Amino acid sequence: MSKYIIGIDQSTQGTKAILFDEKGALLSRRDLPHKQIINEKGWVEHDPEEIYKNTVQVVRQLVDDSKIDKSEIAGVGISNQRETSIAWTKDGKPVYNAIVWQCSRAEQICEEIMNQGHGQLIRENTGINLSPYFPAGKLAWILRNVEDAKKAADAGKLCCGTVDAFLVYRLTGGKEFRTDFSNASRTQLFNINTLKWDEEICRIFGIPVECLPEVTDSDGDFGTTDFEGYLDQPVPIRGVLGDSHGALFGQGCLSKGMVKATYGTGSSVMMNIGEKPVKSTHGLVTSLAWSMGGKANYVLEGNINYTGAVITWLKDDLELISSAGETEELARKASPDDHSYIVPAFSGLGAPYWDGKAEAIICNMTRTTRKAEIVRDALDCIAYQITDIVMAMNEDAQMPVSELRVDGGPTKNKYLMQFQSDIVRVPVMVPPAEELSAMGAAYAAGIALGIYDRNKLFEGVSRTAYNPMMAETERASRYKGWKAAVRKVLQP
Repeated sequence: MSKYIIGIDQSTQGTKAILFDEKGALLSRRDLPHKQIINEKGWVEHDPEEIYKNTVQVVRQLVDDSKIDKSEIAGVGISNQRETSIAWTKDGKPVYNAIVWQCSRAEQICEEIMNQGHGQLIRENTGINLSPYFPAGKLAWILRNVEDAKKAADAGKLCCGTVDAFLVYRLTGGKEFRTDFSNASRTQLFNINTLKWDEEICRIFGIPVECLPEVTDSDGDFGTTDFEGYLDQPVPIRGVLGDSHGALFGQGCLSKGMVKATYGTGSSVMMNIGEKPVKSTHGLVTSLAWSMGGKANYVLEGNINYTGAVITWLKDDLELISSAGETEELARKASPDDHSYIVPAFSGLGAPYWDGKAEAIICNMTRTTRKAEIVRDALDCIAYQITDIVMAMNEDAQMPVSELRVDGGPTKNKYLMQFQSDIVRVPVMVPPAEELSAMGAAYAAGIALGIYDRNKLFEGVSRTAYNPMMAETERASRYKGWKAAVRKVLQP
């Protein structure tokens, strides 16, 4: 009898369901997009009900199309877009749309808290600089501005959390209100030293601790689900990880000093720093990689708001391309004598700069800056931003990065991968599969259920290597130009 694990990746643009066999091999995948709700203020939201319905539907499509025996599904792992925040009542109904990680509407709340002198406490206890990027500010905004949320909180009937907690709650019929350590550590409400919700910080943001989920090991017991009656018998949810953490695990970055970069709508660059936290002095954050088997592992991380989303901007807003696949050929046609840059600060700049008021620019243009050059600049700015973070990691961890393991759709772009290797000056390693977030959560579930052997699971993965080829003088000149372009957008 075969045994299958389903990996669900609920990401910014859509929801994926992926089927893995008892050896961890990827068998099939199905996707469903969801609507991006953006208003005139630039606020970004998702409909939680649409996300939940898509999650159930995409699993049904996966299993139906795969024609496997439902009784052979052994368990489920879930990875999720992390800082996106949802508040719902105990009957499972959202009181407001999900506020997406890209949305900076809580900036005024964070400024107010900073002016009250709480910035250092929050940084020390959570490992994170005070920022509207994280759920604390987003959930505070909901409690301040949504009347139904305030009423439910006063009545002790409000649940607040990230997308994983909402999905677990709904998939288990409200029986389990849980999040994992990786997602909790990204909320700016979790104390990474005591490994508990920080009651003082919750009070500062005005978020009742009772509204927050129970924090569970990433390979812990998150209850069971039958996907709204689709399965004949409920199956256990035994792996939950934030998408970037899932990718770190799926990449096999299990040892101290290993680094991965996920190229998605935005990007996360993570370094496994082992069982003790390292405090950054170079604009990074310290979070939990995961806790498995009762043992916590930490990471240094830098987050970038706009990487793959820059390509979407080229396609949907500027209408310079009709598909992302066109960018590689256009970039190769760009003039090497053109020295223009794009700094994609459409919603400020994240790590390592953390300037929420920075605005995007295209600079150093000449009369010969045309479509090909702008498309190339859009790809280049992805590599430059990731390099900024890797350089900061080198300084903070005092562990030189020996290779960069990468994942996500843009890793198919050979121009981008070679340029990334040239600028960061280390080999860039691309795995055969791009679904690393779902893979990591599925692998965590499979290991917890005794289906996979952790020691053997990552053996024999064949990666495509891109090695540095650019002359150091040219690399240094280009990177210096990038840093000068960034300085133009930073607020004094």
